[in-house]
Amino acid sequence: MELLEHLEGGLALIITLFKFLLEAIAVFCIILGIVKTGQLTITLNRHHGTNQFSQIRLEFGMWLVMALEFQLGADILSTTLSSTFDSLAKLAIVALIRTFLNYFLTQELDAQKKSQDQ
Repeated sequence: MELLEHLEGGLALIITLFKFLLEAIAVFCIILGIVKTGQLTITLNRHHGTNQFSQIRLEFGMWLVMALEFQLGADILSTTLSSTFDSLAKLAIVALIRTFLNYFLTQELDAQKKSQDQ
């Protein structure tokens, strides 16, 4: 029984570390997205290209989609540690909201990319 408690504690530590790693990657994606979008903005302003706003929005949107994917992964890992219905329900709502955000953002980016290609 004591061995099982140690294994559960070790698993909880591993899950917590990976959850933190996924959340840190999500933050890094957003920061990197801001930097890359800023670089694109500077480049587009120099060349006075058309559809500047659309290109800038597409660039940053792709980084946000990636960050949402990592945050959703962190939420899924969190559910393995949760044992109460209340905490599971809260995580399910957050995961659902992030999934919908990701889905609609991806749909919007795809539509904008198609219109930009035409």
